[in-house]
Amino acid sequence: MNSSNLIQRLNQMPSWLQLLVALLSGALIPLSFAPFNIWPLGILALVIFAVLINNQSLKTVWWRSWWFGVGMYAVGVSWIYVSISGFGGAPAPLAAFLVLIFVFFMAAFFSLPFYAFGRWFSFHPLSLLVAFPACWLISEWLRTWLLTGFPWLFIGYADLTNWLSGWAPIVGVMGLSLFSALTAALIAQIIFIPKKSLNVILGCIAVVGIWLAGFALQKLDWTRVAKSPTSLAIVQPNVNQEDKWQSDFQETNFDLLRSKTEPLWGHKIIIWPEAAIIQPYSTVLPFLNEMNRKASDSESGLITGIIFDDAEKDVYYNSVVTFGKAIGIHHKRRLVPFGEYVPIEALRNLIEFFNLPTSIISLGPEQQHGLKVDDLSIAPSVCYEVAFPDLIAKNAVDSQLLISVSNLGWFGDSLGRHQFMQMAQMRALETQHYYAYSTNNGPSAIFDRKGNITAQTNAFEQTTLSSEIYAVDGATPFMMFGSLPVVLLSAFGLMLMFFFGKKNPD
Repeated sequence: MNSSNLIQRLNQMPSWLQLLVALLSGALIPLSFAPFNIWPLGILALVIFAVLINNQSLKTVWWRSWWFGVGMYAVGVSWIYVSISGFGGAPAPLAAFLVLIFVFFMAAFFSLPFYAFGRWFSFHPLSLLVAFPACWLISEWLRTWLLTGFPWLFIGYADLTNWLSGWAPIVGVMGLSLFSALTAALIAQIIFIPKKSLNVILGCIAVVGIWLAGFALQKLDWTRVAKSPTSLAIVQPNVNQEDKWQSDFQETNFDLLRSKTEPLWGHKIIIWPEAAIIQPYSTVLPFLNEMNRKASDSESGLITGIIFDDAEKDVYYNSVVTFGKAIGIHHKRRLVPFGEYVPIEALRNLIEFFNLPTSIISLGPEQQHGLKVDDLSIAPSVCYEVAFPDLIAKNAVDSQLLISVSNLGWFGDSLGRHQFMQMAQMRALETQHYYAYSTNNGPSAIFDRKGNITAQTNAFEQTTLSSEIYAVDGATPFMMFGSLPVVLLSAFGLMLMFFFGKKNPD
């Protein structure tokens, strides 16, 4: 069966079957990410999606885009159910309903740029090779900031394991997404127009060139690594979420942190995960002073996550604080809706999930200084912040090491913890900085400046990790310019098509 017959058969399917194809193709996207890492499935899903929405009416494009988004999010963020039901106290039917509402909302959010595709570009001769990848890129970009941002399931994360990864220090994860979408668009274009048109020939040259350049760029070093390593240790407490916030667990938690850290004193840097100390800062000063003395006596810098209470402002921050040879404090700047703050206070009385102990957190200042351990400059981040590529890249400019602290216990043994770790790997590659990734339940890990795992713990084990990292100097192009160039390039391409190209029929 040739491609034209395939397209004809697709268009002759009942509408519900076409939407089912869109749904199932969207569900392939998460399989290209960790822990599956089957990156060709992401390209395949985009090819099917591009074929489904090309040369279609506005209504058809929007519905197929929405159902594609439903499939993508239903699988990709299924871990939210674990948070709401397993740890938020919601009955299973209510948790499933809330997740479904969230998936429907995010699918609508995802499909917004494709409304523009259906309105102006789907019948354009360059609809696939220009408009489709541009709309995909803009869809991802909108999700980094609109309504506080939920930058999840960017297709570029799948490219960590292929040749396109060489572009990450230049264009970032969204640039990789653009190249993946362009690759899929070219395949879809060949399906639609199998003859050797000029568009196809130019598209092939561009795509092959991008992939070959990516292979060559993998060997390029944008940053310089110090000759001498720095010793670093991570404590992974593996505290159960059910116990973590119990009032009688405080001393048990202190004893756990003491015992696990005792053999590690003497390491240059020691990291405890997000909210390793459960009580607010001002209420546990005796324990913190004890840790400060031990860290100072052993010439170590202790870095830990904690809830920091600012008495003057009467606010609470999800923070990273330092002791011993380490200096500085960091307040989290990207908060998880409903998990760390509740947009609508009336929801607190609806179910326990909307009144979690951490749902009183305030937003940290946008401009903050990093941390220092002696002469080593460190850019910290707290959990959800690692999902924001431009935020991490900006902070890395004046830093020599990246660290993040997370509590992934909210996600249980779900896709969430794998996706988080993959995002941290991408941040290491984008900035070509060593990255210390500390979690409560694991895995915790060290990534080198190419995003490779050099040391790792097992998940759901109470353990420690001792390793060496290297300070890094210099900056990648992505650290200097962020995602703005690829966003502007995509917007410019759409503007040219809108003003000078063939318009869709009314």
